Amino acid sequence: MEVGTIITRTVVIYIVILLVFRIMGKREIGELSVVDFVISIMLAELAVISIENENAPIAKQIIPMLVLMCIQITLAFVSLKNEKLRKFIDGSPSILIRRGKIDEKEMRKQRYNFDDLMMQLRQKNIKYLSDVEFAILEPSGDLSVIEKETGPDAKRHPHYLPLPLILDGKIKQDHLTQLGKTEFWLRQELRKLGYRDITKISFCSLDRNDRLYVDLIDE
Repeated sequence: MEVGTIITRTVVIYIVILLVFRIMGKREIGELSVVDFVISIMLAELAVISIENENAPIAKQIIPMLVLMCIQITLAFVSLKNEKLRKFIDGSPSILIRRGKIDEKEMRKQRYNFDDLMMQLRQKNIKYLSDVEFAILEPSGDLSVIEKETGPDAKRHPHYLPLPLILDGKIKQDHLTQLGKTEFWLRQELRKLGYRDITKISFCSLDRNDRLYVDLIDE
């Protein structure tokens, strides 16, 4: 293969892949789910094949990349409307530390050992496990940490994981149960704030002062 041909095909494929990732969105670069990871590997393999296979028209080599892009965009759009599909594609976060207590059962389920836990805590500049209130293993593999509050106001603030109680107009019953709340309580509190139609609420959660934060769906 001539050097000029290699350079030309490399530049074209580089531009195509750059455009594909830009169209798929920043999320693909910032946090890779299992599906995102598979798409990335396939794009990389297709890029190598496209550069090396000089006998095939480059237009035909680009088509599979565009197909992968369409699949990813379609799945992302459908998952916005379908929570079950979203959980299947992206997975669900796992709580490894809850209220300062390590959940060994969940760690075994995720095949996550104490060395992994301590390493990621050190990466968050946390020296001691006793400083951690909650640790959540995100679907991307990153560990999100909520530290214990200190100082005179620490006892006044509730110690619970900030979970959405309403998402896209639907009540999250499992989250209410985790927080020790009921749907009846939630509806009562919303009425006090003037919110009667739950289907119009995009997001609702409890803040650090045990008050409801409500965001309405854009009209």
